[in-house]
Formats: sequence, C-alpha cells, structure tokens
Amino acid sequence: MAKKAARKPRGKKKKAARSQKAEPILIKARRWALRAVLALAVGFVSLVLVYSVVNPPITHTIWSEWRRLGKVDREWVAIEDMSPVLVRSVVAAEDANFCLHWGFDVNAIRDALEDGGNRGASTISQQVVKNVFLWQGRSWVRKALETSMTPVVEIFWSKKRILEVYLNVAETGTGLFGVEAAARNNFGVSAAQLSPVQSARLAAILPAPRDRSVTDPSVYTRRRAAAIRDGAATIRADGRAECFED
Repeated sequence: MAKKAARKPRGKKKKAARSQKAEPILIKARRWALRAVLALAVGFVSLVLVYSVVNPPITHTIWSEWRRLGKVDREWVAIEDMSPVLVRSVVAAEDANFCLHWGFDVNAIRDALEDGGNRGASTISQQVVKNVFLWQGRSWVRKALETSMTPVVEIFWSKKRILEVYLNVAETGTGLFGVEAAARNNFGVSAAQLSPVQSARLAAILPAPRDRSVTDPSVYTRRRAAAIRDGAATIRADGRAECFED
C-alpha cells in the first residue's frame, strides 16, 4: 500500500503566507519613507533658494512670541542700512571667524568640548538655520537637522546674505526681533545710527536678550561690551570682516 505524502504543518504555511504579505508592506513603507525624506529635502532646498533673495516673512520663534505676548516688534532693514560697526560687533561677539569657515568653526567646537560643553560653539550660519528653518531648544533631532542643513545654506547664500538674515531675525529683547527694533526701542535711533558703544552693548546681550539689559547693563555686560568693541576693531584690522564689508 502506497504511503501518503507527508503534509507540511499548517502553522508553517500560515507563517510563510504572513511573511510573504509582510514583505511588500515593508517595501512600500520604506519607499514612502524615502519619498517623504526626498520631498522634505527638495522643499528645504527650494526655501533656501527663495530666501536667498526673498526675506523670510516669519520664523518659529517670532510666531511663538507673538502668540505668547500678543505682539512683536520687527522691522527688516538691509545690511547696507545698518551701522558697519554694529555688524562687526555682532560678528566679533557671536562668530569672529565667520568669514573663515563654511558653516562650522572647528576650533570653537574643540574649545567647547574641552570646556565640558559649558560654552556655545554655534556659528552665525548655524544660528540662521535654527532661527529660520527650525525651532529653539536643545535636542539631538534639532541639532542633527541643523548640522545637515547648514552646509546647504552656505552653498546657496553669500556670507553677506547669511549675516543680513541673522541680524533681522535674531531675538534682541522681549518681543523684539532684529537690530532695527532693538535700536529704536533701546536708543531711539535707527540701526544705521548706532554708535560703537551702543553696537557693542547690543551685541553683548544677544546670547540672552531676555535676561540682559542694553540700557541698564550689568557689570558683566559692560565688560563684555568693552571686549566686543576691541574685537570689532580687531576683525576689521586683520581682514576677518572682508566677506561682508565692501
């Protein structure tokens, strides 16, 4: 009598069928994830190109402050309509090697690591990316995005444009954004009329504009402003201001 062919356990058949169905789902999921990443990348590059000639209308921080306070003060001005000493003061305070790097200051990063991460190492280019395209706060996700996006901005924007955008979107006080709003609210003059002392004080409060006063500076702020005045003169003398000054 012929022996009956051995049957495969039904459990294995069901597992194999489920596995075959799962594979196309995973492939589709990966495909859609890749498309989403590519779409975001294309969208970001498109915005970078647009903002190389069009002024960013709003940022996440400006919108957040507007919701919190009910109003914000911001007036866009071209970098040519700002006091040259103000521009040099901000660069000296925030990123003295701005003209020498392509988005990241390796020396500043090394110094920050040696200091245990107690000091900032973000360049003006990185701060522009954070302010215009991302959000405030510390997180590895935001930092990773900032790191990957900064070189793109450096490729498509001139150094002068990067600095101009930064000086117009940076928070300069509670409800204040940009150097024009700060100049008018604190000194009653335009950004073009700021003196070396006023420029240095304004640059001195940028790391913490809500906690430091321009018109009633603390001893620390006064000392920092004095150092910034010297730094502004130094970067002009040694050529580190050439990329944004005619």
